[in-house]
Amino acid sequence: MDIQLKRGLLDVCVLAAIKNEDSYGYQIVKDIKPYVEISESTLYPILRRLEAAECLSVRSVEHNGRLRKYYHILPPGRERIDQFTTDWREIESIHEFITRGGERHE
Repeated sequence: MDIQLKRGLLDVCVLAAIKNEDSYGYQIVKDIKPYVEISESTLYPILRRLEAAECLSVRSVEHNGRLRKYYHILPPGRERIDQFTTDWREIESIHEFITRGGERHE
């Protein structure tokens, strides 16, 4: 898969993983893994990039004597998921065209 495409997909997967409730790195990896292979070393740069883009915020909470970072989706992150959903419809249409061998759709 094209690296840029995969990067964009992983960004949206991370946002989707925290769409309904705040979460932390290890849990995000566990939530995404059934759908796409992702490691913590891949996840944390994505989280930093999404935070810099103001798609999510981060807060630290003490858990078992250690600080754990929880990530919260922000409105631009939700908009990014919505935009992905819209874009995906176009990708499906392109896929259909390609798999039909470029035949016209009447």
